[in-house]
Amino acid sequence: MLTLYGIANCDTVKKARTWLAQAGVAHRFHDYKKAGVPAEALERWIAALGWEALINRQGTTWRKLDPARQAAVVDAAEAAVLMREQPSLIRRPVAESGDRLLVGFDPQRYDALR
Repeated sequence: MLTLYGIANCDTVKKARTWLAQAGVAHRFHDYKKAGVPAEALERWIAALGWEALINRQGTTWRKLDPARQAAVVDAAEAAVLMREQPSLIRRPVAESGDRLLVGFDPQRYDALR
């Protein structure tokens, strides 16, 4: 079954959840703002996509970070610590189904999840 990770009040996550429901794709939603980011999932995502693809540097959370803290994110280990501390830094949504992994929402790419 597909697991959609994100934050419930994120507009992009809302679009993805609506699309999945309308397309009849069975899924469960994991709100990592409320339930935290599973460490093993974050490790899989970093291994598959690289930590750079997961950090949302355009978001408010990143912009509010102290510049020294931003500069300290130079490798996967530092990025993972920061993403666990600040789940809002993770690009949303993350869709995971078996070995398939998508970050962000694009209806054409989500068609492959059916």
